[in-house]
Amino acid sequence: MMTPMFLTNVPPVGWLLIAVVVLVLFGRGKISSLMGEVGKGITSFKKGVKEGTEELEKDATEAAKDVTPETDKDKV
Repeated sequence: MMTPMFLTNVPPVGWLLIAVVVLVLFGRGKISSLMGEVGKGITSFKKGVKEGTEELEKDATEAAKDVTPETDKDKV
């Protein structure tokens, strides 16, 4: 994956200036609520991945059940 050139050439002072400009433009409350929404989205994504994994594991265990006929189970 290639990183755009303009992102690699920004010094730390530049990042600080960008952060200040964003803070001034959007305000502290807006940024705070935006980060809260990002956090909720990440939590929801993780929950969905966990539920999907559990569902796949459940399907795999159901598929792996013993399907040997009762009459053949005692035979060696």
